[in-house]
Parts: sequence; C-alpha cells; structure tokens
Amino acid sequence: MKKVLVAGGAGFLGSHLCDRLLNRADIEKLVVVDNLWTGREENVAHIRDPRFSFVRSDIEEFRTSDKYDEVYHLASPASPPWYMREPKRTISANLIGAFRLLDVLKKGGRFCFTSSSEVYGDPLVSPQPESYKGQVDCTGPRASYDESKRCTESLLFEMQRTQGLDVKIVRPFNVYGPRTRPDDGRAVSNFAAQALTGRPITVFGDGLQSRSWGYVDDIIDGFARFFWMNETDYRGPLNVGNDREISVLEVAQYVSRLAGGAPIVFEPSPPHDPTNRRPDLTNANYVMPEWSCAISYEEGVAKTLEWFREEMNITTAQVDQAGSRRLGKAGR
Repeated sequence: MKKVLVAGGAGFLGSHLCDRLLNRADIEKLVVVDNLWTGREENVAHIRDPRFSFVRSDIEEFRTSDKYDEVYHLASPASPPWYMREPKRTISANLIGAFRLLDVLKKGGRFCFTSSSEVYGDPLVSPQPESYKGQVDCTGPRASYDESKRCTESLLFEMQRTQGLDVKIVRPFNVYGPRTRPDDGRAVSNFAAQALTGRPITVFGDGLQSRSWGYVDDIIDGFARFFWMNETDYRGPLNVGNDREISVLEVAQYVSRLAGGAPIVFEPSPPHDPTNRRPDLTNANYVMPEWSCAISYEEGVAKTLEWFREEMNITTAQVDQAGSRRLGKAGR
C-alpha cells in the first residue's frame, strides 16, 4: 500500500488528479498540501474518503516525518495574471518546492511533475514536439513561470541521469473545465464568467492566436495513464493535450452564442502572448496508444459554462434575461 503526496492538490488540475488517485485501491494515504494561493478548499470539499487529508502550507515550508511512495508536484499558479504579479513566489513554488518534495520522497519512489506547454514560449515550430527547445524570453514578463518550469524539469532530469530518479513529467496544453477560478484570467474561464454576469467578453489582440483546448477530464486521464497506469520505457517529458487548434476568437464567439449573445470587445494583447500552441502527440500516442482527447471543445465549453452557472448561482432565466437586455439595447 502506498502513501501519496499531492502538492497543489486544491488547485484546478490538482483536485481532479486527487479524484483519480482515490480511485486506486493500492493507496492507503493521500495528503494534499496547498497554500490556497490559487487553489480553493471548495475544490476538494466533496472528498469524503478517509484516506484523504489536507494540509494548508506553502510547499517550501511543508514539514513531515513521513516519506511518500509517489509525489505529485502541481504547486504553481498557471494563469499569467497571477504569476506575473508575483514572480518570486512563482519561481519558489516550482523550483524550491521541487527541492522540498524530493526530500519527502521515499527511496525508489516516483516523482511526477506537471510542467507546461509554456516551456515552448512563442513557438516557431508547429506542432511542438518535446524535442523542440522553444523560444522563451528569459527576461520577459512571463519568464517567472516559463523558466521555473524549465529549470525544474532540468533539475528532475538531472536527478534521473545522476541518481536514477523515477521521474515522470507532463507538459499540458491549455486545459479548461470545472473548478477553474472565475478570476483565473485564462480564456475559457474569463469568457464564461464575463458572459454569465452580463459583461462583454474580452478578447486580447485580434483573437486569431490559436490554442489547443483540452477538457480537464481528458487531460487528467492522460496524466493517470502516464503517471501510473501504463508501463513504458519512455523517459522524457510528455505533451498531453488536444491537437485540434482553434482560435481564441472562435471560442469567444461560441461562448457568446451559448450565453445569449454576449458582445465581444477587443483589448490590446498582453506582452509576449504566444501566437500558437499545438502539441505534437507522437510520443503520447506511443506511451498511451489507447488515449485521446475525446471531448470536443464544443461539448467541453458547454459543460464548463454550465458548471460556472451553477457555481455562480446564475439561473438559465438570468442568462436569458441578460441576452434579452442586450437585444433591447441593440435595437435602440
């Protein structure tokens, strides 16, 4: 039986990963450590499993006498507005957090790290294979996130090379879905929160920048297969995402239609916003040939919008009323 630690387990991805981990019969104890910087206690409030426990702490300051068979490091903000506000804290969560978590890993245990497609920067190659070195600006405003993910990867792979660390690293691409914060700052959650509260949907730039939108259930299924379900001889980082590339504007227009015709407004692009993002899934298809992103963005966005509606206590009638008010104003 195994003891498992999830750093950042009250976050968007971390909480969904906990749900999957608790489906396993070989886990006797699952500890979540989260400082609730961007995580939410509500994300794990539904868990009633006696094996589960929650510790509120910065991961860098976490202290325990226990050693864990599996450690999952997701302790980092993933939204540009959040990590751009606090770069020192972001770098610390990723890199110093990894040092601390290595200390609590049992000898021979497995260390799993959630990196990011942001390690590719504003790519000149599409789709992006794991071998692509990327185009990251180490002095830019997004660098605290991009570079701390890259540096943590380098630490863990050097530990693999020099000490035989059992390490699994995923690079997720543009994940969205339930349990995202309404103030998260990323596209789908922004669009949903704005449309449901009667505000215009804000698109940055011309909206033609493309992303590969992966619904959270599909992405976590990929994590599970790579992290513990499938045995593989693949030792590198793994892209996990949807390889269907869709523009930000197209998603905004779709959310607008679902939410009664919310108007779309355009704002200047944030600095260093990547023009495109699409994973090369060759290695993913090798490691987990039975896996794919099965939920279309149309279905996933509709599910996400419904979750936000329930989370924000907004009824369908209120959304319809907001749409009627917009039509009334447009007719004046």
